[in-house]
Amino acid sequence: MKAMAHVEDDFEKLKAEVRLLRDRQEILDVIVRESRGRDRHDAELTASCYWPEGADEHGPVPFPATEYPEKANLGHAAAFAMNQHNLANHTCEIDGDTAFCETYVVGTMLSHDGLTCTLAAGRYMDQMERRNGEWRILWRRTTVETAMQGDASWLHSPPVKGFLKGTRDRSDLSYARPYEIGGPGARW
Repeated sequence: MKAMAHVEDDFEKLKAEVRLLRDRQEILDVIVRESRGRDRHDAELTASCYWPEGADEHGPVPFPATEYPEKANLGHAAAFAMNQHNLANHTCEIDGDTAFCETYVVGTMLSHDGLTCTLAAGRYMDQMERRNGEWRILWRRTTVETAMQGDASWLHSPPVKGFLKGTRDRSDLSYARPYEIGGPGARW
């Protein structure tokens, strides 16, 4: 009897550990998908990461989650020719169906003339909720910690000529299935 109780305890501990690992991965997947949506200007993908009553505080004014994807796209398009959000350190505290996350981000933004690139580093503080088995962002607060600008003219030099480059729409190579080596795509 004692051995059976021990096995059941071990099984319950294992189930709890797997649940924690699965939750952490699903939460990180949402955060990565949100950045991809903004980099590709895919408002539908970005919106799928937020609960409708949520908000994103990206700058001085929080935006309702229902408005944020389009406003972010318009803002990025007005200020930059290309943008990319690179995610790094990630912490996640899960308490039942609520999670508090901090994710470091380095954003790269290419000027419209393609000659200057800005790198800005900051953090996302996300309060996530799980509803009906699905994690999404409820509240996001964003910091900017450091930034620098530099010459991006290298992108127009012979060593880069012909390299593939991303696009801000669903024609981006990452949407194509299967990937076609040597196939069509935007190039420098």
